[in-house]
Amino acid sequence: MIKLPGVYIEGVWQHGPQVLTVINPSNEQVLAEVAGGDAAAVERATLVARAAFVQWSTSSGPTRAAILRAIAEGVEARRERLVQLQASNNGKPLAEAHIDVDDVVATFRYYAELADNLGRDRSVALPSEDFVARVRREPCGVVGLIVPWNFPMVTTAWKLAPALAAGCCVVLKPSEITPLAELELAAIIAEAGLPDGVFNLVCGTGQAVGAPLAADPRIAKISFTGSNAVGVQVMQRAAQTIKGVSLELGGKSSLLVLDDADLELAVELACLGGFFNAGQMCSATSRVLVAQALYPAFIDALKARAEAIRVGEPFSGESEMGPLVNQAQYQRVQAHIAAGLQAGAQLLCGGSRPAELPCGYFVSPTVFTEVPLDSALWREEIFGPVLCVRAFATEAEALALANDTEFGLVASVLSRDLQAAERIANALQAGLVWINAPQVIFPQTAWGGYKQSSLGRELGPWGLSAFQEIKHVVRAV
Repeated sequence: MIKLPGVYIEGVWQHGPQVLTVINPSNEQVLAEVAGGDAAAVERATLVARAAFVQWSTSSGPTRAAILRAIAEGVEARRERLVQLQASNNGKPLAEAHIDVDDVVATFRYYAELADNLGRDRSVALPSEDFVARVRREPCGVVGLIVPWNFPMVTTAWKLAPALAAGCCVVLKPSEITPLAELELAAIIAEAGLPDGVFNLVCGTGQAVGAPLAADPRIAKISFTGSNAVGVQVMQRAAQTIKGVSLELGGKSSLLVLDDADLELAVELACLGGFFNAGQMCSATSRVLVAQALYPAFIDALKARAEAIRVGEPFSGESEMGPLVNQAQYQRVQAHIAAGLQAGAQLLCGGSRPAELPCGYFVSPTVFTEVPLDSALWREEIFGPVLCVRAFATEAEALALANDTEFGLVASVLSRDLQAAERIANALQAGLVWINAPQVIFPQTAWGGYKQSSLGRELGPWGLSAFQEIKHVVRAV
């Protein structure tokens, strides 16, 4: 068995006291043991980061940009290694793991571009000639980054790249379920020329590491991605010291298929929106709303496509969907499926483990129809390969169904009538809407949503601003 250090502080790898057992979800075998940290490790990392902040915060934008580009190049150079780790630790098919690596590279390169242009104060027009003013953006301080297990390394890049570009120092807590890619990324960062102490990593559970990180008074800001329940706990702990908080939380998103939509495209995007990453996405469009005229043909085509999806271990090269991440998630999804049946939803296909896969946390692509609107299946985030499909009669009904949720992360619209699609996109209460497109995400566009899906935004210039403070200087002439 591989035993790995799970603490990286001031450029030194250390073995912490907490043993984290890392499981391959495809075969339920132990991949490694990671010696994670505790509250004492968090305190050491925070103190080191504060000391490093003095110099890093005053470094030039081009200096930071060069290091971000070096990280991107290091990720590209270790592509196959990172792909292997994503596939083995998370269960992602190889094609999805390659997409993750591409995303990480693109994110670090994008924020390198933004860093190149930092350090230039902007003048502010005033109504009086007796004064002049300028505005500057400064790094907010030492930040704590808490990332989830569904997109290891990707979510880290979305937070870490803008934090470093802004001039912040970092304490990162990866998921204790999927730490292997983050450990490899940390090794890449260690070789990129970043000064010791600017980036620190402490693996561990939420209770042992996440909670003390969120409560630490020396941390200026917490950026968290995960469940709403844990997001509430993060906010409560952060409130004790009035620190900044960014939250990327859950979703229960809709895909709206109008009566003139391309049927083949609609079915393919429904499957991508519901079954990519085995449905373990906050952006999963798990509620599919279809115009009545197209509904019968859509249901037949969706059933055929869902049943044809190849489910299996990621290294076969043929798998389109892998397992859920661990036994707890597998049991949670199965409980949702059972509760949906109990509530009266009609199972169109799937709902159980594929017969040919006796081990591993696999669930067949699952589609329900006739789902009660007050059921947990319709209203709660499942985080598994489960779609709920419902017909609608009018555009107004479709919008009412789509917006009737406490979440508002993303949505998708399919129609040949682009004017109608744009109108619907404007009316949807979501942070990102795709029209006739898969869930492609660019570093240049913001990530985040309405209602309980988010507090703040990641990616784009908004992701950089999340790690900056605004200072105005006003001077008498």
